[in-house]
Amino acid sequence: MIDVTRLNDKHFVINAELIESVEETPDTVITLTTGRKILVKEKTDEIIGKVYEYRRKISADFFEK
Repeated sequence: MIDVTRLNDKHFVINAELIESVEETPDTVITLTTGRKILVKEKTDEIIGKVYEYRRKISADFFEK
């Protein structure tokens, strides 16, 4: 899960595994595999960084066990 911010400053988390695409138009739009689109304040590079961090954590947790 990654933490993102809606345009109204509300924070929420989304499942990083469901992200299909991220684009700036100029607002950042995250499209999920379900077809749902979410507008967020974070830029594309920030979202990518959060997904990488999430995946690193998942991998580290798996190998620590």
